[in-house]
Amino acid sequence: MALPPDWCFSTLEEVSRSVGGGTPSKSDPTFWVNGTVPWVSPKDMKTFSVTSSEDALTVKALDRLTLIPAESLLVVVRSGILSRTLPVAINKVPVTINQDMRAFVPGAGILSKYLAWQLMAKEREILSNCSKDGTTVASIEGPSLARFSLSIAPAAEQARIVAKLDELLSDLDAGVAELKAAQKKLAQYRQSLLKAAVDGALTAEWRAQHPPTETGAQLLARILTERRARWEAKQLAKFKEQGKVPPKEWRKKYTEPVRPDNTDLPELPQGWVWAIAEQLCEFITKGTTPPKELDDGRLAEVPFLRVTNLTDTGELNFSDRVYVAGETHRGFLARSMVYPGDVLMNIVGPPLGQVSLVPNDYPEWNINQAIAIFRAVPGLSISFLRSWLLSPTAVQWLKARAKTTAGQANLTLELCRSLPIPLPPSNEQIEITNLIDIVLRAASDQVDVVEKSLKQSSAQRQNILRAAFVGQLVPQDPNDEPASVLLERIRVQRAGQGAASSGRRRRAEKP
Repeated sequence: MALPPDWCFSTLEEVSRSVGGGTPSKSDPTFWVNGTVPWVSPKDMKTFSVTSSEDALTVKALDRLTLIPAESLLVVVRSGILSRTLPVAINKVPVTINQDMRAFVPGAGILSKYLAWQLMAKEREILSNCSKDGTTVASIEGPSLARFSLSIAPAAEQARIVAKLDELLSDLDAGVAELKAAQKKLAQYRQSLLKAAVDGALTAEWRAQHPPTETGAQLLARILTERRARWEAKQLAKFKEQGKVPPKEWRKKYTEPVRPDNTDLPELPQGWVWAIAEQLCEFITKGTTPPKELDDGRLAEVPFLRVTNLTDTGELNFSDRVYVAGETHRGFLARSMVYPGDVLMNIVGPPLGQVSLVPNDYPEWNINQAIAIFRAVPGLSISFLRSWLLSPTAVQWLKARAKTTAGQANLTLELCRSLPIPLPPSNEQIEITNLIDIVLRAASDQVDVVEKSLKQSSAQRQNILRAAFVGQLVPQDPNDEPASVLLERIRVQRAGQGAASSGRRRRAEKP
């Protein structure tokens, strides 16, 4: 798109002075102890205006680093976050920076906010064109960034653009803050609802009017009796298949699931009972390592689920989807096969507490080794089981017992099998499920509205920024000094400063 008549294309290296950073020796306390000079690194780039930093240096460290004046442009050039976004900020106080940062000190007549917001407007383009290839950590090439094309408006118009952006983006940011607050409240409401559902508070009034025909304790006894009966039937079938006569006292080999220790468990409503997952599930196991080469979905028909597919809402997220060819991998993946109605939970985190119910979309699914399968027995509602695994009570119980190594939490299958589960009467499980579905569906609709509004706000922000840097945000004034004159003045000033520096070096070299 053509620029307005008094605008010019330029680059950061033409309109600013580039400054790199570094890290003084950590073994020398004189660089760090009682430091007063902010030392900015990527972790400090969480706000647009930088006024402080987590770490500070002493004045002595300035012998090795450059003090960057206030109102300069700070850019992260090395960080994993560069795979998604380009953090930029303005320092409101003099600072130093580490080696993962780059600072640009604008020439006279160039506003740092004008440059910063233009980099934000062109974020996708910069990340695409200036990223380094072959690095283990996402990085931006300094020279490419310095030569990236920018549009420069007259100095007076820069001020008008910055003032207008301050106004528009402040209003937009206030709206986004309200949306995020609503998003947080909805998440808290959802957690409160799940807790009320699984501790009996949600159905307290209903329960008083609908006494059960079978209590939770009676239901559990029936489940355990049927569980043993299924085991005996399988054993007899196995003996018959092998042509063997069942040995004497073969029934004694049945292992009764351990009953839960109620010592530290909260009291349940009348008619409910505590059980453990092993009592209420046909089996609990985990998936297996996926094949080295997953199919791309064109020839495969079995979805392969990973932790990224599980959510904290109980539904599967298919924004990242892979498949395996069932016939090719069926033997290899037999252990990881799951079916509609299975409840899945991640056992490697963070975060823990991602749970999803397998829907009826496919007759067969596969999971990887970071996911556990809970296959409920008849008598336990799969929706109630999902709600329990998602509830803060269950998540806290599991987190308190998880093994943590190198910042990664792991749940063992033994821990999953021993997880206490409250068991209401069957008719109350149905009522809880109905209430949860109705209320959570309404809450989910509100969440969708908030997320849609956040996406619209993000798009609106980009539209405002794009308009600003093609001359469409504020009107041009023919009386403004053209940008070409401004850029020429900056070139002359920098040439003069370069000559002065050379002169000082020559005088210093005289005997």
